Amino acid sequence: MKRHYFIGDDLNVVATVEHDLMTNGIAAEQIHVLSHDDASAEARRLHDVQSLMKKDVIHSAEIGALFGLAASLLAIVVAHLTGLAAKIGWVPFVFLAIVLLGFFTWEGGLIGMHLPNSRFRRFERALRAGEHVFFVDVEDAQESRVQHILAAHPHMRPAGTGIPTPRWLVALQANARRFFQWAP
Repeated sequence: MKRHYFIGDDLNVVATVEHDLMTNGIAAEQIHVLSHDDASAEARRLHDVQSLMKKDVIHSAEIGALFGLAASLLAIVVAHLTGLAAKIGWVPFVFLAIVLLGFFTWEGGLIGMHLPNSRFRRFERALRAGEHVFFVDVEDAQESRVQHILAAHPHMRPAGTGIPTPRWLVALQANARRFFQWAP
């Protein structure tokens, strides 16, 4: 899969593009709209990016986990080199290592709640200017359909490519949506 980004200044055009893609076989789970005008996007029933995904929680938590892993290893090494582990046992130091890993991961996530998602930082200027970022994750077989549909909408300008949502996660989201639509 491949992610294509587009920028547009009119949510009505974005809604039209989304509708055209969905009627041509692109699943709703593959389409996302990033906008600072959440109310208007919701009013048009666009598939907007969830508020948690607009923040850098996951990426920052991963970075925090790396720092936590380093701190945990340092605690274990210090316990071994000082001989404390031999005197009082490994259990307190293993517990300390687990606590350090958890703490740094948690702190990284908290820091990420105050930062825009690292994948979307390049669009901050456009978003502040009132524009909207439309992105779609496509498989190779869908590529020509997406390009054809977006070529018919000149107000949507290409803004690059990126890392897509994994195919298995898109399938899981689609199955969950079908399940909950079916459920009484």
